[in-house]
Amino acid sequence: MVAVTVCLSGNAFYFVLKNYAHIALNPLGVAPVRLEQLLACLALLALTHYFINGFAISTIYALKTQRPILKFWRDSYLWTWWSFLASAIGAAVIYIAASQFGWLYAVLSVPIILITFATYKIYFERITAKTREAEELSRLHLATVEALATAIDAKDQTTHCHVRRVQIYADGLGKLLRLSEAELAAMKAGALLHDIGKLAVPDQILNKPGMLTPAEFEKTKIHTIVGEQILKRVNFPYPVLPIVRHHHERWDGRGYPDGLRGELIPITARIMSVIDCFDSVREDRPFREGMSTGDAVALLRKGSGAHFDPQIVELFIQHLPKFETEVGARGLADNIHSSTESNLIASAHEDGMPTQESATLTAYDKIRSAHREVYALYEMARTFGSSLEIENTLSSIVDKVGHIVPFDTCVVYLFDQSQGYARTALAVGMNAEAMRDRCIAFGEGATGFALANRQPVNRLHPSLDFAVTLDPMDCEYRSMAALPLVKDDLLLGALSVYSTTLKEYSDDQIRLLETVTHLASDALANAVNHARAESNAHTDALTGLPNARSLHLRFEEEVARAQRTGRPFQLIMLDLDDFKLVNDTFGHSLGDRMLREVAGLVHSQLREYDFLARYAGDEFIAIVPDVAAEHVEDLRERIERTVSNFSIEVRGQGRARVGVSVGWAVYGTDGETLDQLVIAADEAMYRVKSSHKRIIFAGPGPEPSVTESGIDHALEEVLKSLAIN
Repeated sequence: MVAVTVCLSGNAFYFVLKNYAHIALNPLGVAPVRLEQLLACLALLALTHYFINGFAISTIYALKTQRPILKFWRDSYLWTWWSFLASAIGAAVIYIAASQFGWLYAVLSVPIILITFATYKIYFERITAKTREAEELSRLHLATVEALATAIDAKDQTTHCHVRRVQIYADGLGKLLRLSEAELAAMKAGALLHDIGKLAVPDQILNKPGMLTPAEFEKTKIHTIVGEQILKRVNFPYPVLPIVRHHHERWDGRGYPDGLRGELIPITARIMSVIDCFDSVREDRPFREGMSTGDAVALLRKGSGAHFDPQIVELFIQHLPKFETEVGARGLADNIHSSTESNLIASAHEDGMPTQESATLTAYDKIRSAHREVYALYEMARTFGSSLEIENTLSSIVDKVGHIVPFDTCVVYLFDQSQGYARTALAVGMNAEAMRDRCIAFGEGATGFALANRQPVNRLHPSLDFAVTLDPMDCEYRSMAALPLVKDDLLLGALSVYSTTLKEYSDDQIRLLETVTHLASDALANAVNHARAESNAHTDALTGLPNARSLHLRFEEEVARAQRTGRPFQLIMLDLDDFKLVNDTFGHSLGDRMLREVAGLVHSQLREYDFLARYAGDEFIAIVPDVAAEHVEDLRERIERTVSNFSIEVRGQGRARVGVSVGWAVYGTDGETLDQLVIAADEAMYRVKSSHKRIIFAGPGPEPSVTESGIDHALEEVLKSLAIN
């Protein structure tokens, strides 16, 4: 272009000089020229050279970079006019010096020309150096943005390879759609920064398994606006902000944040929507497995015309093999799978110096691990708080421990305050059967040491815990850790994990286990308190028997069983005779003891699966399934005989004793509801009680009268005498 430009501009100079300045040139093209004529021709020469050279070069580079020609010329060549003007003035000065003073004086201008050339050269060398420095700073800037953006994306459990692949897809699609150089640069930055606004979205929402609630989905929507607000201060020289704000707009206008539709959505945002969705669904996340390439393509086709621009979807799918080839060539084809949380949260580091690439990936893994740890602990707290059943809580504890540290056996012990030792409540994994029903006292083995000192135990050999339980040949464990379960000052138990592969549990793993056991202790204490409260709500505090509330629940269970099997059950009403007299004579403390003792005596006459409850005052109700009438009569006699033979010695006052009256009713025959059966059994019981009274007064002399309201004074005296004797 320099040769062509010099030829065209030189011919223009001589053409004007000959035809308009009327200068007759000799065969060498030399003739005296007046200054005003020379200046006009030199001005034409400079302008011709400036415009032809500038537009020619601008056209070539603008076509190459897909930028507007005029814009490229204005940005790159408009400012160079002064160099052409200076060259024309220099040529005029040299010509005048040669024509006025001879060529000797013109030769003297050579140093000036050389100095000018040197200055020009130094200037452009500096410009080139500055350009290279700017390019390097731009590269470093982009690399810094990429590193930080990838670190931020690690919060959403995405990988470094994800953003690199998205960049490849974006650049390839952008060139196919003939985007400008600025738009291509924006796509490269947008691939890194489009989700930067997720810093404002809580981790538990970003990584929640399953569907988001409407409120949670509304919270995620703010990341597009927040991302735009963050990046506004950067002043990118290319349009990154539209990508960040609009990459969740939908082709049908149902996207967010602005509800743009069709081609009103910036094309860069439409591209980002397609490629980000495609690559994201193929990556494994903690809460789901990644899709195959075929499934991801099917997802794009399904959303084409509704969610995505159909033209971009088809173009992307058409050229996907080429993109995947480039991805594979750069070593980005394999997903960095987010395997189990134990591998990422608390992995055991291998020896050896990592390479720069592995160190970078390890750094990103650590960032993801930190966020995943927060999420895992949040899930634990949420899971632990969702159940008040001890068995469910124990299962949740073991399950969550398995998500954060590796183990081959995990045992949870519950401490029995009354017995003073811990008993196995749940054991899973290897040798679980041998660990069941195991009791550990304070100081016994590593777990007993943790119980006694209420401190975590690590780096002790597991055989200390299996000296009695396992044969030495069966104890293949290499490491263990035991941690106490403590709520405030209350010792609840201990959690022990054993591994056959780990040399030892790391300090970081112990830290995580301490956090888990802290949460587990809170949950376990709540479950124990709930079980105690539930037991108290269904248990009579004085006798320890089920109360009337528990009776209603058991009655419903027995009704369901009877309806299912067709076999009825008996409801037995028991009422103590002369109990009021014992209270009045010996006091309520002895009366309470009498109730407890009689409750135990009656319960001892029942089968293991029979049910006995304290109904009210000195009345008890038993539910006895699958018993024939003659057997019930035999049971009644045994209970009456056992209670009648029992007495409590009262120092200095003789012995206190009571009797019992027993009546029963049959489900389906005497009634079908609890109230009906209680009334029927109560009537039968009072008939028996009346017969007991007649027996009491059998003998010589008249029988005392009995009023409707109860026994009269004479009867009380007789009963009092009997109770004392």
